[in-house]
Amino acid sequence: QVRLVESGGGLVQPGGSLRLSCAASGFIFKDYVMGWYRQAPGKQRGLVAIISSNQVTTYSDSVKGRFTVSRDNTRNTAYLQMDSLKPEDTAVYYCKAILGPSMYWGQGTQVTVSP
Repeated sequence: QVRLVESGGGLVQPGGSLRLSCAASGFIFKDYVMGWYRQAPGKQRGLVAIISSNQVTTYSDSVKGRFTVSRDNTRNTAYLQMDSLKPEDTAVYYCKAILGPSMYWGQGTQVTVSP
């Protein structure tokens, strides 16, 4: 059974940091591209960052220089380190595993950036 479980969300003040984790099981994690996406209220879900199976990373312009995506294939886990958080980063954050036509989503974790 495929599972992606996000954790690490919460409430943080502007300028603060959070580290999200995405624990994977039920598929060959090391072969999959892992992505982080977010969806704010009333907005479409959009890409935040992606890390390929060989550690190549891509970021949306809105988070470049503030967020860092990584993965630990020995732990079947992907991470999103979020620094210098802004109120506009408030959203539900989802991880996604992609390999060709095969893709899986996690259930999401809420991140709220507020004074």
